[in-house]
Amino acid sequence: MESKERNSFTGSLGFVLAAAGSAVGLGNIWRFPYCAAKDGGGLYLFIYLIFALTFGFTLLVTEVALGRKTKQGPLTAYTIINPKWRWLGILSFGVPFIIYPYYCVIGGWVMKYMVTYIIGRGNVAVQDGFFGAFITGNWQPIVYTLLFSGACFYIVYKGVEDGIEKYSKILMPVLAIIVVFISIYALFLKATDASGVTRTGLQGAKIYIIPDFSGLTLKGILRICLDAIGQLFYSLSIAMGIMIAYGSYMKKNVDLKKSVNQIIAFDTGIAVLAGLMIIPTVFVFSGTEGLKAAGPSLIFVALPKIFNSLGLFGNILGALFFVMVLFAALTSAVSILEAITASLIDKYGWSRKKSVILMSVATFAVSLVVCLGYNIWYFELTLPNGAVGQILDVLDYLSNNILMPLIGILTCILIGWICKPLTVIDEMTLNGEKFGRKPLYIAMIKFVAPVLLFIILLTGLGII
Repeated sequence: MESKERNSFTGSLGFVLAAAGSAVGLGNIWRFPYCAAKDGGGLYLFIYLIFALTFGFTLLVTEVALGRKTKQGPLTAYTIINPKWRWLGILSFGVPFIIYPYYCVIGGWVMKYMVTYIIGRGNVAVQDGFFGAFITGNWQPIVYTLLFSGACFYIVYKGVEDGIEKYSKILMPVLAIIVVFISIYALFLKATDASGVTRTGLQGAKIYIIPDFSGLTLKGILRICLDAIGQLFYSLSIAMGIMIAYGSYMKKNVDLKKSVNQIIAFDTGIAVLAGLMIIPTVFVFSGTEGLKAAGPSLIFVALPKIFNSLGLFGNILGALFFVMVLFAALTSAVSILEAITASLIDKYGWSRKKSVILMSVATFAVSLVVCLGYNIWYFELTLPNGAVGQILDVLDYLSNNILMPLIGILTCILIGWICKPLTVIDEMTLNGEKFGRKPLYIAMIKFVAPVLLFIILLTGLGII
């Protein structure tokens, strides 16, 4: 049963594009630019890159290696590594199951805006209350969530080679081309506001790229480091079970270290370009004040106003932008659904068809609850980190701020201290590959990474 159901990526390229598709998600588009803008521009980029090559590499290569070593999804992989730690597999299964339903809801929001721009009604999207009226509606959010989750279902249903790999090879290059195009276009934007001040895209790019050390303190540097680590942790799909599932489809003759480096390079490149695309654009039309917008308000409120100011071409640019965001959301959502689907296949020996149907139905039921959380089940709850949210925010907080850092810490303990780092190192050097960062990996997995993850967990809990 297992050999029949468990396919594999055809090669390194298929794995890298699929895994990069998982890593390149909404966090790259709306969170990375915001963090870079408020954390000193180039200084944040430099710190982010350092952590990507150390902290990010360590956790990512660990999960991919666990997947390839065990040939299992997250639910059962930890059991093979150490039977006493099977409960960690249950936690790793729970995270994507929690995230996928609300990710599909957000994917539905993106699809709504994409359709609005494609049919030439971008001017409607900028009207006050458009976003709020849409997400609080009774049926439209549900319909778009169904469409988005339906696309995810189809790709995962088709399997690894004919579904995930095939569509990743199409979506990821197109996404990259659109990001590069809009990034270059943003540099040549120019506008004069009501007070007569003229701002250009190049000026916005300088804010983004050139480090700003004004008023910088030791506490400020620590905050930037924490922001960079947090962004990297979420951006690379770490502690979500995804990379374990994708690693289980990697062939044994593929250079694991090289592939992980390529994933990090692609993910970081798209994130940096997203900043180069968004920060100059927002700066030109809204100044430094506009750069304070973050999350959904940046994507669904601030940018549509900018597109509207560009006339007909703004509608075309808006359509391209939301196509790009949709692709980023789709590839990430597919990877999340695959993680829980693979878990059922490996745990119970079910067919892919049965597993994906069951998971799609169960998670869509939760998506309905999330949609209704903005109208008939609306409430406001103050979370331990100080944020105020609804059902979607509660699920996001539970998964991102509590479970993911906790799983990361426990994985570091399991590999660093109980099973020992050679568990991963042996898999990385399986075909005689050299591992020059071996001492760094051991130090990171045993000491540095768990401490950093513990700090992230304490921050999420509102303790620091």
